[in-house]
Amino acid sequence: MSRSYYIMCMMAITFLNLIGIPMEIAFLDGANGLGWERFNVFSDTLFLIDVALNFRMGIIPEDSEVAILDLKQIRISYLRSWFIPDVIAAFPIGYILFFADLQYNNEDNPSKANRMMRILMFVRILSLIRLVRVSRLVRFFNEVEKVSNANLEVVRLFFRILSLFMMIFLLCHWNGCIQYFVPMLEEFPADCWVRKENLMNATVSVKYSWGVFRALSQMIALSYGSMDAPTNYVELWIVMVSMISGCMMYTVLVANATTMIANTDPTAKEYKSKMCRLEHYMTFMKLPPELQLRISKYYQARYGGKWFDENDVIDTVSSALKEEMLLAMCSRLLKKVPMFQDQDAHFINAVLLKLSYEVFLEGDVIARENAPGDRMFFIDHGEVGLEAGSFQKDLCDGDYFGGGFNVGKPDIR
Repeated sequence: MSRSYYIMCMMAITFLNLIGIPMEIAFLDGANGLGWERFNVFSDTLFLIDVALNFRMGIIPEDSEVAILDLKQIRISYLRSWFIPDVIAAFPIGYILFFADLQYNNEDNPSKANRMMRILMFVRILSLIRLVRVSRLVRFFNEVEKVSNANLEVVRLFFRILSLFMMIFLLCHWNGCIQYFVPMLEEFPADCWVRKENLMNATVSVKYSWGVFRALSQMIALSYGSMDAPTNYVELWIVMVSMISGCMMYTVLVANATTMIANTDPTAKEYKSKMCRLEHYMTFMKLPPELQLRISKYYQARYGGKWFDENDVIDTVSSALKEEMLLAMCSRLLKKVPMFQDQDAHFINAVLLKLSYEVFLEGDVIARENAPGDRMFFIDHGEVGLEAGSFQKDLCDGDYFGGGFNVGKPDIR
């Protein structure tokens, strides 16, 4: 449980880093960005600790739910897989920026201050390598699914949708920051969009909003308002990159949405496939329409729109689990049938292993007189009519009967 909380905490810190790093580089100067730099120092420390912890943290393989706890195997696996990307992502540039900003703010000599400013800008650009942490975000999502034992399809679907929208948001966010960052590197030429929109002295929120607006307009190929054509080759390349990233985003969104919809309910999908093959078979065999309708109704009553092989599931578990499963599924029946009440547990378990689930439609003949008495029926839900000459009786939930009874003209329906 503690590992789950740790992973979710690191996932939140990683996401905040992936948002804050581009904004700090593009929009914040040393004075306004001091709070971000403190946060970067804190997160860099956490990522360095995370690298150290990964040498001792158990690994859950892709093809197994059993964690590897042997320290030697953990270290070898980590060194061969994600150690180098994690070290690059955890490089403590936040410390360098923090102390460099303090030195720049305390510098009185103008020439040294300018030189420090250029060094500071280079370090800020170099800090973009911390965006490699996006790989950690993807891995954290995968680990959350494994550690939380998310076997429910709805939980897996939620994590997939959440991760997809987080990645789309990050793409739009980074693109919006680039829209402002590149003109800033060129020291805002006269024909750049920042000067045209008179954003030189605007607040960070206004600059960021315009940057994201331009990015989205280019990514979805929608020209709106004051979106003019690129005025130089640098802006031209930014627009082309935005358009390509927008096409990729749209493709990934459609592909993932299609996959998630197709895999939302695999049992319902399998049921529709079975029903389609059944309809083709009944048509090919030229069965009467009335019989085809009864067969379709039986499938709907028996499976309820979900296809599963109950015998296959029960046969693949241990005998102890099989008894528990049958006991759980037949608990309502055992409470209704007087024959099973106050009986020995061994007798109940012996009977459970012989039970099989059957569904009959209205009008079906279940048993006839003098038929071999090789089966006994316990009614879990529904009504059964007993007809024997002038004798009639209705059986309901909890009643039971057997084949081959000796009463006049018997039909049990």
